[in-house]
Amino acid sequence: MTWSPAPLSEVVTLFSRVRTPWWIAGGHAIELAVGHAFRSHADVDVLVLRRDQAAVQEALQSWEWWAADPPGTLRPWRPGEVLPPGVDDVWCRPSASAPWRIQVMLDESEGGEWVSRRNPAVRRAIDRLGAVSADGIPYLATEVQLFAKSRATRPKDEQDFTAALPVLDAAQRQWLADALGKSHPWRDRL
Repeated sequence: MTWSPAPLSEVVTLFSRVRTPWWIAGGHAIELAVGHAFRSHADVDVLVLRRDQAAVQEALQSWEWWAADPPGTLRPWRPGEVLPPGVDDVWCRPSASAPWRIQVMLDESEGGEWVSRRNPAVRRAIDRLGAVSADGIPYLATEVQLFAKSRATRPKDEQDFTAALPVLDAAQRQWLADALGKSHPWRDRL
């Protein structure tokens, strides 16, 4: 399956139509926090709360949307269909002959809180879940993105952690340390 990630400017244009929160996620979020690009990316990720999943179909009205059913089978996501917990990723492309352009990740929430899919004890007020870059692009808060990347660190996750570490303030470092728990190797570097 071929990917040709949409540039961030295109993602912002497409998602600016919706009235629900959304954030650039993944490695691009780390680069927005750091203030410059430092590695290549195979895709572009957008985070949307599961409760707001209809916003994806609204933003990408003429596109194809494919839900990634566990354990990794892609299937068409029907207009208006509500994706249940466990179906956390949607691959999007402008047409059947086009490469994949945007990956949407659906995260959980309860009331005014984001809830980690990996550990429901890890939470964050939704109004503190993101930040905005100097050029107005909403992105997932750096410490939250690093927590997501900490599950099974790959070389690119280590690279992102190292690049982001200098921009984390004391509160962000403490939140990440608490979320990681005592045994994660990143904790000692915070």
